[in-house]
Amino acid sequence: MTEQVFLTKLQEDVLDTDADITMDMKLDDIVEWDSLSSVSFIAMVNVATGKKLEHTAVQSAETIRDLYNLLG
Repeated sequence: MTEQVFLTKLQEDVLDTDADITMDMKLDDIVEWDSLSSVSFIAMVNVATGKKLEHTAVQSAETIRDLYNLLG
């Protein structure tokens, strides 16, 4: 999945926001990022890649790029 596709899916499917997001944004600075978003992100990754992420891996992410790197 390309970075642009990832950002679009994260913005529309997980965060449900019209605000622009970038790969280097800190998750703590995103109002919409919360525990429900974290679970939605895990589900999105599972559907898109077939990979099952651990919640602890997502919790340790600090930026959107960190989330993207979990796909690899």
